[in-house]
Amino acid sequence: MTESELTTLLGELTVLPCETEWVEFKLYKGDITTEQIGEYISAMSNGATVANKPFGYLVWGVENITHTIKGTDFTFVHAKHGGNQNLEIYLHQHLQPKIHFEKFEFQCQERPIVLLRIPAARGEPVTFLGKAYIRIGENKTDLYKYPELVRIIYNSQEDWSAQVIADASLADLDPEAIQKARENFKAKFPDKAAEVDSWDHMTFLNKAKVTLKGQITRASIVLLGREESEHYINPSEAKIRWILKDVYGNDKDYAIIGLPMLLAVDKVYNKIRNLKYRYIPEGTLFPEEVDQYDSFAIRESINNCIAHQDYTMRGRINVVEMDDKLVFTNLGRFIPESVAHVVMANAPEERYRNPFLAQAMFNLKMVDTAGGGIRKIFSLQKERFFPMPDYDLTGEKVKVTLTGKILDIAYARALARNSNLTLEEIILLDKVQKKQLITLDGAAHLKSKNLIEGRRPNYIISLNMSQKTGQEISYTKNKGLDKQCYLDLILKSVTQHGSVSRKNIDALLWEKLPDIYNEKQKKNKITNLLTELRRAGKITNKGTYASSKWVILKEN
Repeated sequence: MTESELTTLLGELTVLPCETEWVEFKLYKGDITTEQIGEYISAMSNGATVANKPFGYLVWGVENITHTIKGTDFTFVHAKHGGNQNLEIYLHQHLQPKIHFEKFEFQCQERPIVLLRIPAARGEPVTFLGKAYIRIGENKTDLYKYPELVRIIYNSQEDWSAQVIADASLADLDPEAIQKARENFKAKFPDKAAEVDSWDHMTFLNKAKVTLKGQITRASIVLLGREESEHYINPSEAKIRWILKDVYGNDKDYAIIGLPMLLAVDKVYNKIRNLKYRYIPEGTLFPEEVDQYDSFAIRESINNCIAHQDYTMRGRINVVEMDDKLVFTNLGRFIPESVAHVVMANAPEERYRNPFLAQAMFNLKMVDTAGGGIRKIFSLQKERFFPMPDYDLTGEKVKVTLTGKILDIAYARALARNSNLTLEEIILLDKVQKKQLITLDGAAHLKSKNLIEGRRPNYIISLNMSQKTGQEISYTKNKGLDKQCYLDLILKSVTQHGSVSRKNIDALLWEKLPDIYNEKQKKNKITNLLTELRRAGKITNKGTYASSKWVILKEN
């Protein structure tokens, strides 16, 4: 925008009777933190959507009551966060989903102005540091206090998959995929099977909600399009990349499978080796043999990637096969409140990234939008004694890992068969076993039922639970010795040898410290023990920090 255009825009904003949910005026007096700037960007973006405006505006240099042009000392050039980090970079790193706000620094009435033009949120709220904001009156507040405003933002999404492709026709769809779609539709709705056979292709596709009033949609191309029809959705892609890795993480084989996605699911499924896994159940000498992965879990995971992929990000779906796990990745943030909410609610989600595509996939028996698909995967893993699925929701993608082996059969069997444990508790305990973080509320719940012990993040299975699951030795190793035992060992070693280096003290205690500690935590623990003995006047360091020489104080 030119300076003239910016001046005109500022004039339009300053004639507003007051600040709004999409306009904020600031005078910079060093009274706004970088975190607050991020919060205002979130609020302006969400507020613009609620007000049905294309942009929100955050302006420095205008008095917020009279809207008088005052000018500002604020500048992005000199503003830093965390030492030398550029403020713009910092803001972009912590705004989700990624939005491209524009920064303008110009003169108005010979006074410096800084203006941010912030695009309205589309399809999901814009968050800063994981929290969404909105302006109510003159106050910036938590958006989720106002569910009706959240719904407006989610309903603002333009459904990429429902867009009609004017130049496309039935000739651009794959005949084999259409036939497969008919078979799946009849299996999904058996009461309509006889009627389906009398429909021509376009009637069927309209009824299945793959086309829209006789017109080909992007969803039609994604699910049923010929391979050469992908140009209709350019620059987006509809491809699945399967990669096979060896035990060292090296690529052994790969394949890239494109349109139609309805047939691609089977092609990817057939690539996955899904080897047999053997274990000996309780009370028998004969091994049980099962597939590493349940077929439903594989297909549901692939289909979920197709349904929830953000095709505007122009990337591919990935399926990575390793010796003991499968990893599924699709682009786009996880829209539901949380994985735990989806599993425990056992009900259909209210929001989908591609609603038209999701409905078509439901009608073609590809996904279960009636709810329960993800929960069923968790239950299948539980019934097979396998670890729960892992979800990594960091960044602009969803990564799901299915483990195809038993980590601890005694523990897994006890959890799976203990009728007193809910699925939610089993999921939380599974995370504790894997040394993954759990929420404070989850930890409090498990502690209230005497299922775990310890402090965040080093929770361990409780003594009672370890005895029920045959993990007594593991419990003792995770729990470690009493602190006095460590102190006595240090004193005994220093007394016997006259002086002991820090390196030797580390070697003395390292294997005796809790297994759950990482290297840094073990070093910190030993440092704290030495500090306690030194402050108690029992030992002292006669060497240097780099070359320590711990000895007994003579008065002891």
